[in-house]
Amino acid sequence: MSIFRTKDFDAMRATSASGGLRKVLGPVDLVLMGIGAIVGTGIFVLTGSGATTAGPALVLSFVVAAFACGFAALCYAEFASILPVAGGIYTYSYAILGEIIAWMIGWDLILEYGLVTSAVSVGWSGYFQSLLGGFGLQIPVALSAAPGAIPGVTTFFNLPAFLIMMVLTIMLSLGVRESARINNIMVAVKIGVVLLFIFVGVRHVAPANWHPFMPYGATGVMSAAALVFFAFIGFDAVTTAAEEVKNPKRDLPIGIIGSLAVCTVLYVVVTAIMTGIVPFTQFKGIDHPVSLALQFAGENWFAGFVDLGAILGMSTVILVMAFGQTRVLYAMSRDGLLPKRLSALSGNGTPIVATWLVGIVFGLLGALVPLQVLGELANIGTLAAFCLVSVAVIVLRKKRPDLKRAFSCPGVPVIPGLAILFCGALMVFLSAVTWIAFAIWLAIGLVVYFTYARHHSALNQVR
Repeated sequence: MSIFRTKDFDAMRATSASGGLRKVLGPVDLVLMGIGAIVGTGIFVLTGSGATTAGPALVLSFVVAAFACGFAALCYAEFASILPVAGGIYTYSYAILGEIIAWMIGWDLILEYGLVTSAVSVGWSGYFQSLLGGFGLQIPVALSAAPGAIPGVTTFFNLPAFLIMMVLTIMLSLGVRESARINNIMVAVKIGVVLLFIFVGVRHVAPANWHPFMPYGATGVMSAAALVFFAFIGFDAVTTAAEEVKNPKRDLPIGIIGSLAVCTVLYVVVTAIMTGIVPFTQFKGIDHPVSLALQFAGENWFAGFVDLGAILGMSTVILVMAFGQTRVLYAMSRDGLLPKRLSALSGNGTPIVATWLVGIVFGLLGALVPLQVLGELANIGTLAAFCLVSVAVIVLRKKRPDLKRAFSCPGVPVIPGLAILFCGALMVFLSAVTWIAFAIWLAIGLVVYFTYARHHSALNQVR
């Protein structure tokens, strides 16, 4: 009954090989899945609030956040190449750090992935309503936002946010191959829109707008980095698809590192152009900063394309993060830590109950809770997960140096240590309210573990 009991590596690999999930994904699918999860609210919404916090030095904030993610990504890639099993860091923790740690990180991932889908659905709703407004159409005010989201305005339910969650849940229920095809098409379109912005916007850059470059000093850069870290959440969702990858030992590291590298370059270039067109002080209170930059430059026709790209971009984030959420629930259910019904598969190999549970619960959360409340909680959950996977790599090198690694994280323990340092530093800049809410969520998780999960664990049944 030890709470630190671990699962056997060989047994987990056998489970992966004989599982009901279909192995249909290749390296291109994984890179596009990662880009689909990353490029969305971060580039189309958060760049505005980030610019008012750091000024033109927001490019440095993205670099800091990218380093934190990059170091963690190398750790993820090593685990993914060793243990290609659904569940990502939850599964890795179960094999290395023990059941109680695995449970808590799985509980943490439920918070991370769920809140990201909810938060992005709210951002999607804002852009969608803006697009409708261009055609003279309007959602009833009472159904346009969560209660209390708009000061001085009575709202009850964010209907567009809920409906997009339902539409994407239907897509996910069709199967992973079909979901990947839809994702790939939408990713191609939104990357095209981002490149269009770069091509059109670079001609309107006025270098004088980059001065002063760091108006709020290093504190502003780090505060903005803690905020825009949300923009990088998603690359870890690639690892949750491990059991559905044709050649996971080769393709998973490519998907993780490749998607992160592409997105970092896009973020830095777009931010530099955006702050070069519009003085950073004018982004305050703006939730569509990229299209604003084109409007400021007189490129209104292209600004409409950016709005469309934002809608597609946020759709793919919701799709991939909801996918990751369902695979974590599937893995935890298969291990007995959650009810077995959550690992039930449909005829097309989809965990159908988990898929609809995620869609309905977090669709309602997005419809009823304001965006700003959701964002920071998602960040702290992700940062905690990155710290744990970095610790796990160091422990694994000590416990199992004999394991064959198709990809090895370089510079252990220095690189994992830097991941912990960078992620920990960003956590410091999150609000006290966020820390309190996170502690409450973890406390609830401990109660559920000791009253249900510990006793229903598959390992407990065996022993």
